[in-house]
Amino acid sequence: MGPPDQLPSERLRQWRSTGTLRTVAGHQLFVQRSRNWSDSRLSVLVLLHGFPTASFDWLPIWAQLAGSHRLLALDLLGFGFSDKPAAHAYSILEQADLVEALVSCEQIDHWHLLAHDYGDSVAQELLARRQARPATAAGGLLSACLLNGGLFPEAHRPRLIQKLLLTPLGPWLARRLDRAAFGRAFSAVFGRSQRPDSAELDEFWALIAENDGQLLAPRLLRYIPERRQQRARWVAALTQSAVPIRFINGLEDPISGAHMVKRYRALVTHADVIELESVGHYPQWEAPAAVAAAALEFFRRVDSGG
Repeated sequence: MGPPDQLPSERLRQWRSTGTLRTVAGHQLFVQRSRNWSDSRLSVLVLLHGFPTASFDWLPIWAQLAGSHRLLALDLLGFGFSDKPAAHAYSILEQADLVEALVSCEQIDHWHLLAHDYGDSVAQELLARRQARPATAAGGLLSACLLNGGLFPEAHRPRLIQKLLLTPLGPWLARRLDRAAFGRAFSAVFGRSQRPDSAELDEFWALIAENDGQLLAPRLLRYIPERRQQRARWVAALTQSAVPIRFINGLEDPISGAHMVKRYRALVTHADVIELESVGHYPQWEAPAAVAAAALEFFRRVDSGG
């Protein structure tokens, strides 16, 4: 990780200073745990972030979630403050391996999951693995709460910049990405009344650009064709889930908003969906109170056997 004094805000510096680097399957991953981690009376909630950002995305709802759960978040491989190997073949399957390995290292037997965007695909793979295991198996996934993401590749609408980064021009284009270009593209996926300010964009960009992480975009974006390759398995993980699932969606998201909800309701029987008006692709950042309340109500219901 680069020097902390180069980070653009005090809260981002504090987020980094309170986290740790853990060696997991040969990679150093940045891991953040809530202060109440030693309280074994509380159930564990694992949080998985989206592309192209990092676990810092959960900051707006962190304190509210930690009021009733022990929280474990990580920067997935290639993101944020975690290792960013340049020539690595990144995949959702490997990210799921790393999450399972971290959960095992933390000696967690049962846990809830809250995921967003890229993290949704990791969650779908984890759900598929949970489906294949006995309900009493250690490392049992109790529930999954999913925020905006490409749950069904046929309903996912990637941005033009993402499509271009996946072409042979991708490496050339990635070398030309800068804070200004990022800010324009990133702001466009938020709800019109909820767009990040300049200071927030500086924070997001700092996480992406850490150790020249923007150069990895063409490799990390291979999750888009991977979703198509794994569609049958990952859709079955939703439609045949052995654990409860809730989908919280910002309807104004151009990537996976109202149109994704429509597809979800069409394929998932008895769909549990919370729809957020005037909210875009980052509901945990745009409407933190509503997202935290909906997630916590869901986890409480699961824990109580409802």
